[in-house]
Amino acid sequence: MKGFVSSRLHPLANLGLLVVLLVATFSLSMLLIAITSNLFFGVGLMELGNVTQRPADYPNGWGVSMLSQGLLLLGAFGGAAVAFIVLTGNRILDYVAPRRPVAVQWLLLAAGLIVLSLPVMSALIAWNASWDLPEWMLLKEEQAKATLKVLTNFSSPLRLVIGLLVMAVVPAVSEELFFRGVLQRNLVQWAGRHAGIWLAAAVFSAAHFQFQGFVPRFVLGLVLGYLYEWSGNILVPMAAHFAQNAFQLGLLYNAQHQWASADYDPDSTESLPWYLVVASLAICAAMLWQLYRQMQQPGRHELPTTLRTLGSTGVAVSTPEPGAPAAARTLSHDGVDTTRAE
Repeated sequence: MKGFVSSRLHPLANLGLLVVLLVATFSLSMLLIAITSNLFFGVGLMELGNVTQRPADYPNGWGVSMLSQGLLLLGAFGGAAVAFIVLTGNRILDYVAPRRPVAVQWLLLAAGLIVLSLPVMSALIAWNASWDLPEWMLLKEEQAKATLKVLTNFSSPLRLVIGLLVMAVVPAVSEELFFRGVLQRNLVQWAGRHAGIWLAAAVFSAAHFQFQGFVPRFVLGLVLGYLYEWSGNILVPMAAHFAQNAFQLGLLYNAQHQWASADYDPDSTESLPWYLVVASLAICAAMLWQLYRQMQQPGRHELPTTLRTLGSTGVAVSTPEPGAPAAARTLSHDGVDTTRAE
């Protein structure tokens, strides 16, 4: 598959191309948001910014904000990643999932790992929230919390379904394609394996512009990055990312309808009890080690399927005919071939 841009560009040139594509897809996404908001909700371009910044003040604020967030994530980040892969002449699956099919067990373990890491994340959130941040950062944080509180007001099951789609499915797909599938891959090629993963995690966290949650989101980016690096399949970090968002939305919905503790607060900066944090850290470390060990082993489809006879120089001197069954051999107790010639 031949692309418009050489696939042999330097990784830094690839990163520059990715930034250009992100600007272009962001602009196109904003145009699409303006058109659809006016079409479905009667919100024009001039008032769109006010509605999305203060959705509680407008009757269609929730719907417009959900539409805007979904289209922006999918169109800007997902669109930039797909455009980059296509323009460089690569197939999407070959680029972001060179190792496939993926074991279902890996997806389940990755999702479980993220859910069980929540006590550790609560300790990181509490530590990060104790930082003395500039006033403008705190103001941005309060605005983000106010918007999130409106968006996560799931007054009906339909709203929950829409919330799961926009705030769990879309981010898991689009953000992982962009940050792990393309950005991290090129950073690893440029800076090395570990440095590339850490840089991608830092960019991932900073891009959310939520400064009191920078550290926990950075750690989440590290986990997602190593899961992708070890597995070679983008579905693994996608499953983990989806579990992170969906589980918290589910807890919030239960609390809102008093099916569980009504004291659950997604904006809380308090840490869970220390023993839960320690237990969570130990369990997650064990799960990460188990995932690492499993992902280093070749799958059945990766094992050699053709027997070759090599000469003293390592050159194949005998190759069985395609489709021909291997000849049966009889070995003695000491491994000597005792097969009788026909």
